Amino acid sequence: MVTFDGTPVSVDDLLPLALTNTGHFTSMRVDADGSIRGLALHMERLVRDCKIVWNADLDPERVRDYVRQGLEGQSRPCVVRVTIYDPKVEMGHPADANEPHILVSVRSAGALPPEPLRAKSVVYERDLPEVKHVGLFGALHARGAAQRADFGDALFVGRDGLVSEGGTWNVGFVDQEGTIVWPEAPVLPGVTMALLQQHAEHRVATVSLDQAKGMAAAFATNTSIGVRPLSAIDDAEFPVEHPVLSQLQETYLSVPGENL
Repeated sequence: MVTFDGTPVSVDDLLPLALTNTGHFTSMRVDADGSIRGLALHMERLVRDCKIVWNADLDPERVRDYVRQGLEGQSRPCVVRVTIYDPKVEMGHPADANEPHILVSVRSAGALPPEPLRAKSVVYERDLPEVKHVGLFGALHARGAAQRADFGDALFVGRDGLVSEGGTWNVGFVDQEGTIVWPEAPVLPGVTMALLQQHAEHRVATVSLDQAKGMAAAFATNTSIGVRPLSAIDDAEFPVEHPVLSQLQETYLSVPGENL
C-alpha cells in the first residue's frame, strides 16, 4: 500500500513526481516492536528539507499520523519511506509549487547487518548534497556502473580527490590507531551517522582516496543497513571483522528506538 495524504495513491498523484523528479524524502527502519531509531532526527530532516526545497513549513505530527496509518497491517521489521512533493510542480515554474503533500510507502527490511560491501570509487558530487532529495539519477547511474564492474556499489570522490559518501549511504573509516574517522566533505547528514557520532568517539577529517585505502577498516551506514562493513575499495581490501566495527554495530543496535 502506498498512500498520498492518507488515501490510496493514484496515477494522477504520481505523474508530476515522475515527470519532474522534484521532492525530498526520508527512509526509516521500523523494528519488530514498532520503534524507530532516530525518529526525531528523521522528522527534523523532513521539516528542514521542506523549507529548502519548497520554501514551506511541514507539520511533523501530520507526517507521523500518515506513517502510522501506512504501517497498519504491515509485517515488521520494515522500511517506511516518506516522500514530500507538490503535485502542482511544473518544469517551467517550479517556484509556484509551495504546498507539499505526503507520500508514504513501505517495504520489507533485511537483516542487520547485511553482507560486507565492495565499493568502487567514482568521481561524482551530488546536487545539493545536504538535502535527501529524489534526484537519484547520478547516484544510481554510478551504482549501476560499479555493479557492472563486479562491485556492490559506488563510493563518491569529489573533483578535489576527497572521499565524500556512498550511493545512498554515509561512509566511515577506522584509522590505524583504532579511531573512527568520518570524512569532512559535502555529504548528506545521515541519521544513522548522527546517532553513531552521538554515541561513539570519533573525529572528522578530510580523507583522500589514497588515505581511505590505507585505513584499518571501512564501513557504510544508513537506516536500512545499520553499520555495514566494506570489504574493499577498488583493489584495497579491508577486514570485515575488525573489533571497532563490531563495537559500532553493537552501539547502533543499543540505541533505543522512539515510538510514533
